[in-house]
Amino acid sequence: MAKPLTRADVTEMIVAAKIQKGLTWKEVAAKIGKSVEWSTAALLGQMQMTKEQAEAAGELFDLPQEAVKLLQVVPYKGSLPATPPTDPLIYRFYELVMVYGTTFKELIHEEFGDGIMSAIDFEMKLERLPDPKGDRVKITMSGKYLPYKSY
Repeated sequence: MAKPLTRADVTEMIVAAKIQKGLTWKEVAAKIGKSVEWSTAALLGQMQMTKEQAEAAGELFDLPQEAVKLLQVVPYKGSLPATPPTDPLIYRFYELVMVYGTTFKELIHEEFGDGIMSAIDFEMKLERLPDPKGDRVKITMSGKYLPYKSY
């Protein structure tokens, strides 16, 4: 009996097909009908897709029906294999939080009160900013503020 597919298997299939077909994440997002940031996160296993979105991905990447169904399942979020992360780019985000995390916390609490920025009601946009000293990466994150309740 064949081993059932896992969500990690589906991610590997998607990444391999994306490379083989020479697609960009922007092209993929246009087919899915969502932002490039959300679509990429979904196809890397971090978001649940609707049936229509999963079917569009299945057609684009030539996925078996079992994989299309797995794209519609609520995923186990959090994909880093190690903490701290070992990938240099991802580690820099970890470093950013280690250095500026307390600053984010203090300034958000001062502005909004005791609460958090949601990663559920969340939007992100990544932009390339040309700069003569070397292009810059601009990431805008916008999450709903959720105050802690007192009762």
